[in-house]
Amino acid sequence: MFKKTLLATAIVAVAGVAAASAASARDQIRIVGSSTVFPFSTAVAENFGKTTSFKTPVVESTGSGGGIKLFCTGVGVDFPDITNSSRRIKKSEVETCAKNGVKEIVEVRVGFDGIALGQSKAGADLAVTKKQIFMALAKQVPVDGKLVANPYTMWNQISAELPATKIEVLGPPPTSGTRDAFVELVMHEGADEFPEIKALKGDKAAYAAARETMREDGAFIEAGENDNLIVQKLEANPTAVGIFGFSFLDQNADKIKGATIGGISPTFEAIADGSYGVSRSLFFYVKKAHVGVVPGIKEYVSEFVSEKAAGNEGYLADKGLIPLPDAERAEMRKSAVSMSPLSM
Repeated sequence: MFKKTLLATAIVAVAGVAAASAASARDQIRIVGSSTVFPFSTAVAENFGKTTSFKTPVVESTGSGGGIKLFCTGVGVDFPDITNSSRRIKKSEVETCAKNGVKEIVEVRVGFDGIALGQSKAGADLAVTKKQIFMALAKQVPVDGKLVANPYTMWNQISAELPATKIEVLGPPPTSGTRDAFVELVMHEGADEFPEIKALKGDKAAYAAARETMREDGAFIEAGENDNLIVQKLEANPTAVGIFGFSFLDQNADKIKGATIGGISPTFEAIADGSYGVSRSLFFYVKKAHVGVVPGIKEYVSEFVSEKAAGNEGYLADKGLIPLPDAERAEMRKSAVSMSPLSM
């Protein structure tokens, strides 16, 4: 009996050592998620690595949806510690996280970004409304009171005031937070200007399909999460248009320009004061169970939300991040540093 007890104790001890070893198997923060938040997160990671004793975090651009999926897969050093997102996490995603043991999530809202329609500086200027963008990109559009397959192949077929150029728009995939925000802020609002589509509200599935389904005939092209590749394609084809975050447009201002939407150009000032109608909040999410296990997580978060990084004169503003208003920024910093769990 004594031998059995001793053996059981030994097994428990070995298991404990193995668990501790697994917990300390990674000494570098792993971050995944949004391609829009990627340059901000990378800047913070590089500064963090240079100014502290911690290793520089590894940051991967996987798209908001892809990052949240990886983040929610489980707890432990095999899974990401932080995920960046250009949209707020969904309730269904929080529930998936919980099912997989990720029960405490810290939400950090870091600032604002706009979504721009970018084009080569060599192309004709584009000034559009949300209704016109919907007419260019929706799979079905109203014609003579009925929803039909999108017949428009040229911008000037939508309005004589638009360029006589082929509709060719390079956009993000469904896993992207930029795609989610673009659909919500542009496609939904453009669609609702048509009484034929508003009349579908009683049929939720039909209403959603009419507002959200992008055309598949080559006018809209899913170009992946690599915004640099989109810029290269825009330079090669001056009549094409790309969809991406303002911060990326700002960082490539020597190559591309932004279209005006509703008469307002995508600028830092217009997004900050709310006059540019296609803007969204940016976030990152922290797995609280990893704090104190993977070294440096709390310190990295503190660096990201500091005034020197996310403030009005911070180094992230130089990269295109539009800071939160002072009071909101102070409240966000307090919540982030104290690692307050998300409550939806």
